[in-house]
Amino acid sequence: MRAVVCPSYGPPEVVRVEDLPSPEPQSGQVRVRVGAAAVNFPDVLVIADKYQISVPPPFVPGSEYAGEVIEIGPEVTELAVGDRVSGTGIVGAFAEEIVAAAAKLNRIPDGVDDRIAAAFGVAHRTAYHTLRSVARLEPGQRLLVLGAGGGVGLAAVQLGSALGASVTAVASSQEKLDAAASYGAAHLINHRDGDLRSALREALPDGADAVVDPVGGDLSEPALRALRRGGRFVTVGFASGTIPRIPLNLVLVKGVQILGFQFQDIDPKELRRNEDELIELLRTQRAVPHIGARFALDDAAQALRLVADGNAVGKVLIEFDSHRRG
Repeated sequence: MRAVVCPSYGPPEVVRVEDLPSPEPQSGQVRVRVGAAAVNFPDVLVIADKYQISVPPPFVPGSEYAGEVIEIGPEVTELAVGDRVSGTGIVGAFAEEIVAAAAKLNRIPDGVDDRIAAAFGVAHRTAYHTLRSVARLEPGQRLLVLGAGGGVGLAAVQLGSALGASVTAVASSQEKLDAAASYGAAHLINHRDGDLRSALREALPDGADAVVDPVGGDLSEPALRALRRGGRFVTVGFASGTIPRIPLNLVLVKGVQILGFQFQDIDPKELRRNEDELIELLRTQRAVPHIGARFALDDAAQALRLVADGNAVGKVLIEFDSHRRG
């Protein structure tokens, strides 16, 4: 099989395409022919050895994929050859085939394209669990989304709108804001056009009920100041590369909450509820990921560079010859 390989740590351009033996499923595992894989910012960090988990090279990068089960290992009963599945992991997705634990794969709903399934998992799950179980977003509330043109940010815009919130989108280009508007954002702010604090005060004179921040850096403090008293600020990541320093007097004076999102912190019952609701949104096409760019396997370094530079709009995919429609 052909696969992207990271031979040593470095920038996206360090990766190369090689021929590797097909992986063999062990007990409880299946082998999946990959139809499409999504490129996420953590993939860039893993390749650079700047992620929270270090993977020794050489390795196949890629954390999100969708495809078809082509081989079943021993003691697998929940899946069969021919089943269409999606999955996530730390590495391994940028290959024509991948082996994964059957219990950790999700069936793709009928009628859902491999590309949609591959692009849906990480960003939309992160955004939905953040909104439902951390930000506790309610219909009619005001949601402020930073990085609203990226994978998680654009998913938060779309899902926040689906949950009945009024969404203010902050992004770095008109192209990203146009995408946010198409997914329901009511207010659009390009933070490169001027003072973000003033722009937020104008857009949200009564303050936001919740902020979702996958960016960090210089945008976080103005967004925190834009919260109403008692509002919730949820940090999801630091795509800017800079972890912000927050003046704690703002927390005291405004009575706001600063919260962090991680999957393992969600109550299991809420996690199941959220997952069921999200799959229903996907099945009924009320939540569909925005795919901003598609690349062939040979162009994986270009796909990684697009994400690394913060120029991606929505999700970036690597497509394989085995790509299938649902």
